[in-house]
Amino acid sequence: MSVLFEILNPVVDFVTWIISNLGYPGVIFLMVLDSAMIPIPSEIILVFSGYLVTTGTFEPISLILAGSFGNVIGSIITYYIGLKFGRLFILRFGKYFFIKEHHLEYTEKLFQKFGDKISFLGRLLPAIRTYISLPCGLAKMNLLKYSIYTFIGSAIWNTIFTYIGIQLGSKWQEIDNYSIYLEIVTGCAIVAFVVWFIIKMLRKRSLNKK
Repeated sequence: MSVLFEILNPVVDFVTWIISNLGYPGVIFLMVLDSAMIPIPSEIILVFSGYLVTTGTFEPISLILAGSFGNVIGSIITYYIGLKFGRLFILRFGKYFFIKEHHLEYTEKLFQKFGDKISFLGRLLPAIRTYISLPCGLAKMNLLKYSIYTFIGSAIWNTIFTYIGIQLGSKWQEIDNYSIYLEIVTGCAIVAFVVWFIIKMLRKRSLNKK
């Protein structure tokens, strides 16, 4: 068993029990928790579910859609926390959801730098994917646009880990061995986004000069 699963053994047991007993609704429920800042790692949810694809329990496309739908629901909950209660509330009560001030400040800086597109990119970044919803809510980002970006980003993330689970099969708990591939994919996504953002800004400046 990998180090990750040894540390999170009670969480792993909870995740596998929920999914084994509830099927797709269980996946949706767990992904809602993951995106609503409850410490249920999506990596565990998806690699185990990916393994169940190999047993015929799940169909891959349906699994990815279920997980992404759950992500959107959970992210909207977090979005509304930022929208309705504000920054001071988050800083005061965030500790109960494992939110530290530097988490919020870092995601706020990303939002200020990249704008609402960060709601897409943020779903691909392991360190901030859960917290990125807060600055989006604080900034009163358009909810429809936010939901679309969240769904697309989540679908990419969920596809990656579902595929890993399928490839690992019954050895799904060896996910640590695939961490390097995740880092490569994430790095490529970040580089692609930054390049796109720079090109967009240059074009915008060029149009403004005319």
